[in-house]
Amino acid sequence: MLRDALLFDAHGRAIRQHHKVFSKDWDEIGEWSRRVYMPYDVSPTGKLIRPQSTMHSAMVGRIIVTRFAYGIPVGIRDWSQEAGNAVVLTTIGGNASHRLDDGGAVNTGYGESFVVDCSRTDYHVDFDPAHLQLNLTIPHAVLEQVCHDWFGFVPGDALWRFKCGLGGQGSSWLILMDYVMRCIAEAPDRLAHDRVGRHLEQTICVHLLNEWASRAGLDLSDPRHALAPRVVRAAEAYMSEHAADLPTMAEVARAAGTSLRSLTEAFRRFRGTTPSQFLREQRLQRVRRDLETALPGQTVAEIAAAWGYINKGDFARAYRQRFGEAPSATLRR
Repeated sequence: MLRDALLFDAHGRAIRQHHKVFSKDWDEIGEWSRRVYMPYDVSPTGKLIRPQSTMHSAMVGRIIVTRFAYGIPVGIRDWSQEAGNAVVLTTIGGNASHRLDDGGAVNTGYGESFVVDCSRTDYHVDFDPAHLQLNLTIPHAVLEQVCHDWFGFVPGDALWRFKCGLGGQGSSWLILMDYVMRCIAEAPDRLAHDRVGRHLEQTICVHLLNEWASRAGLDLSDPRHALAPRVVRAAEAYMSEHAADLPTMAEVARAAGTSLRSLTEAFRRFRGTTPSQFLREQRLQRVRRDLETALPGQTVAEIAAAWGYINKGDFARAYRQRFGEAPSATLRR
């Protein structure tokens, strides 16, 4: 079923598309990609430079389902964080190589998927000339909403920045994808708005979150997450908003309406970390984001200083320990 996904309905008729389904024009393909996925940079990686792209799409609730190929080997990077989307790429033809933060890669063949939240982290993928992808584009806000509704809390970057492979032949995830494609074939134009589409949207997100979190070492059903008190959530919100101001932990505790001792104990119990470690992670993530989107002429030193890092050596060591590369390497990319 997956090989014919989005091509034919349950009666064998071609599913009508509201856009072109084949193009050799980079600008035309780029416009479709920006509208359906998000802005990103793509470039050929072989001798052929003219694409022969196939493009099909459908909606399942608020999830965009696409069948897509460039027809030539390409590399894709610099996916827009501002678009606010996560993507799940399932290979149904050829192979794809998905880069990891530690310099490694996850290669996906038929029936294997890869998940990355492009609203929270960078992403680089290389497709071979025979690649064909069946992709889900899911707004980050939808994943947060489903997680809150089902598990009682919204995870942090330990989940959202974690990239991983999942699924594979015979897996429950691939069976779910096959079921979704069959539902689209039976009602190609209805699943964007009707109850069946919303039910499928929720089923996809809950299954994805469980698989994703399991690989990230996060137990979504752990009651400590749902029971995190207001003071913890208030402190996290305050530190996220004021990360560049380097608030003291006493200031954070006052903003959360509790004592420093109580706040520290609440973080230890419900987050398994400390408030200062949470703040440190926020600052490092913001520096990385700014390095990735730096303007010409900006330096590592000035970007780090904007987030309170004055000692270059200490900053460089902390950054390398967290992300596995020097800040200058991130800036150069």
